[in-house]
Amino acid sequence: MSDVTRILNAIERGETKAADELLPLVYEELRLLAAQKMSHELPGHTLQATALVHEAYIRLIGEEAQNWKSRGHFFTAAAEAMRRILIDNARRKKSIKHGGGHQRVDLDKDVLKYDDDPSADDLIALDEALHRLAENDPVKSEVVKLRFFAGLNIEQTAEILGISPMTAKRYWAYARAWLLREIG
Repeated sequence: MSDVTRILNAIERGETKAADELLPLVYEELRLLAAQKMSHELPGHTLQATALVHEAYIRLIGEEAQNWKSRGHFFTAAAEAMRRILIDNARRKKSIKHGGGHQRVDLDKDVLKYDDDPSADDLIALDEALHRLAENDPVKSEVVKLRFFAGLNIEQTAEILGISPMTAKRYWAYARAWLLREIG
């Protein structure tokens, strides 16, 4: 059992000192994930990678007792927390800056490309479509969250979800096509 899994189990049992041991072990990995994601944000973005990691960690540890099964499960939860923070931030910006109105996403624009800088509208449209995908196929939804919001590659995503890299690649291709159809 890895140190992270052991500490996660201790946190689950209510050992308060265990949470203090967890952050140093996972901080660099979380920071790399956050920095990867934040590198795709527009210049002048007010949310920094460090703030994203801290906010995600507070949400993960500060919530009621968690039942993390493994290190991979923890990082999946971290990716979800980061996604929620980014979506909340995009919604907050949109409501202030754009009056809360919805805009259609251009069909030619692939909001799931890593070299694009998705706007707040694109992120919100993606999040809404992602919720619909999760209702029908939660695993494919998790693939998108880990790939797009956490910036993981196919191999890392497959390892965390306990599926083969080829399956992760197929799920990623399917989910991208499904989401683009939904968003368009």
